[in-house]
Amino acid sequence: MKKLLIIGASILQLPAIKKAKELGFYVGVVDYNPKAVGVPYADEFFNVSTIDIDGVVKTAQTFRPDGIMTLATDMPIRAVARACEVCGLPGICFDTAVKATDKGEMIKAFDACGVEHPWYYIAPDKAAFDAIAEQVVFPCVMKPTDNAGSRGVVLCRSIDELKAQYCYSQGESRGGAVIIEEYLCGPEFSVEVIVTDGRPNVLQITDKLTTGAPHFVEMGHSQPTKQPGYVQEKIRDLAVRAVKAVGISNGPAHVEMILTENGPKMVELGARMGGDCITSHLVPLSTGIDMVGATIRQSCGEAVDIEPKFNKGAAIRYFHTGKGVLRNIENVEQAEAIPGVREISFVRRAGDAVGEIGSSADRVGFVIAQAEDADSAIRACEAAVKTVRFTVD
Repeated sequence: MKKLLIIGASILQLPAIKKAKELGFYVGVVDYNPKAVGVPYADEFFNVSTIDIDGVVKTAQTFRPDGIMTLATDMPIRAVARACEVCGLPGICFDTAVKATDKGEMIKAFDACGVEHPWYYIAPDKAAFDAIAEQVVFPCVMKPTDNAGSRGVVLCRSIDELKAQYCYSQGESRGGAVIIEEYLCGPEFSVEVIVTDGRPNVLQITDKLTTGAPHFVEMGHSQPTKQPGYVQEKIRDLAVRAVKAVGISNGPAHVEMILTENGPKMVELGARMGGDCITSHLVPLSTGIDMVGATIRQSCGEAVDIEPKFNKGAAIRYFHTGKGVLRNIENVEQAEAIPGVREISFVRRAGDAVGEIGSSADRVGFVIAQAEDADSAIRACEAAVKTVRFTVD
């Protein structure tokens, strides 16, 4: 029986843990939290932080897996890469892992390879920020160089606002650095990719729905994109060049961009599958491609099947609630009965505090739907969202 080591046991990793067991793997999971939701589903648990590179390497040397992976989180990517290098397993190199998890190093790689991107300034500390602030053109977006899920992301429309928001963005940065970028206007997309033998294969293009300014938290996704064919070609081309720029030679990539009046420009990418159920749910529902299973097999050096089986619509929409304490959730069964609805899930329960959406961690739950096209899937999601009732005090 082949052994797989999954870095992380949170809700984001659960689809990979379940899929690996379904495929017959002996599964070990690494997480700092012994009560993480994925722990009971695994065969072995290692109480190590997912960002403890040395700890993950030692765990891999003890467990001796055939493959190492993480599903939809960025910072464990460095530990995965180092452990794969040390154990001689398939995976990206550590340099690529850094470029894929540090927005400053990433955009410099785009710059060096002629990949379209916003103008930018990198401020590693407060002194550098103070020197840069007077040069910035507004509006702009400021965010930490090494976080995800829209944490620390903020739109700034003036130098006073930029200075006032610095502590907010810098406070979400693990290393203390922030990046200030051009504010790109236009529809947002992600591109779901699996790279095989150095060749990026675009599996699907996802239309994205966000809260907009100031934090741009993602509140919905749908596939396939509704953009015309010639725009899709531009999106695919940019995604392929961006993946190559950071050096991903094998494995998944989740590429985010905005279609500006001057064409698509990069936002950022991850050397991993997309979160928000994009690759675990929407890609299989819209194409029939088992992206999680393919990534598991690829991490163990096996051949993968990434040929589309069909062309349908798939969508996810997140719930909005008022601010306060969640007391009750009603009409879930009625919402689940709506044609096309495939799943309704909640990450908050009665007694939990709920409020404004400042990052993806603030969302309370979601609806996933499948239909013959993207518009129909979106309508099913929105009907379910309207049906569910939240009581908030």
